[in-house]
Amino acid sequence: MAAKRFVDLSISIEPDLPSDPPMMIPKIDYVDHEMGAEQMKEFYPGVKKEQLPGGLGWAVEFVHLTTHSGTHLDAPYHYHPTMDRGQPALTIDEIPLPWCFSDGVVLDFRHKADGERITADDLRGELDRIGYEIKPLDIVLIQTGADKAWGTEQYLVKGAGMDRESTLFLTEKGVKVVGIDAWSWDRPLPFQAKEFQQNGDPKVIWEAHFAGIEIGYCHMEKLANLDAIGKPFGFTVCCFPVKIKGASAGWTRPVAIVDES
Repeated sequence: MAAKRFVDLSISIEPDLPSDPPMMIPKIDYVDHEMGAEQMKEFYPGVKKEQLPGGLGWAVEFVHLTTHSGTHLDAPYHYHPTMDRGQPALTIDEIPLPWCFSDGVVLDFRHKADGERITADDLRGELDRIGYEIKPLDIVLIQTGADKAWGTEQYLVKGAGMDRESTLFLTEKGVKVVGIDAWSWDRPLPFQAKEFQQNGDPKVIWEAHFAGIEIGYCHMEKLANLDAIGKPFGFTVCCFPVKIKGASAGWTRPVAIVDES
């Protein structure tokens, strides 16, 4: 049996990093083992700290975050209440599990400028370059290099992004889950906002997300380490989301499983 190499494609959920808008920055309260010993007195009346191993108790964390904090999988419901031309949009707890465990392919657009569109022609060119043809249920990972700026304010404006046509190029081929190593599947929001201010055309607003109204799909945002996979295809991606009732997204720890033969 061939050895398998596991590549973690996620970032950690960390407090106080400026890589999200202020309202979305996670907050974590850490209860250490000393504090945990005090808490355990409430659950075990009469126990003394010296009766616990080393005088220490449990460690617990209290986390305040959005479903879009950290590496996460967006459900079609995030984009609109309907998908597939009028059907109710799936929430994260309704996503079919086979969507989240399938063959992966990495498309490299690190050469593109921050805020630049990744077009359908760009996808065709990259697929020709690596010699691959997209098939249904492939999990397509877009590499922009934005993950190198994680932890800084620049992360919010780093990387190229998908547009409506390039998103539909993938979903029309039966792709249901995609991902990107940037804050958003779309181009960074400030680039969209500037273009809208310049020409007043609302089609520029969240165009790649809104493509999910026509064909429902999920995308992962805030991926990392795509270069560590080491090949553009010939690996498996596992990205099951946390099951949150009726939610627009769920946290995930995506992993690329690479056969080392």
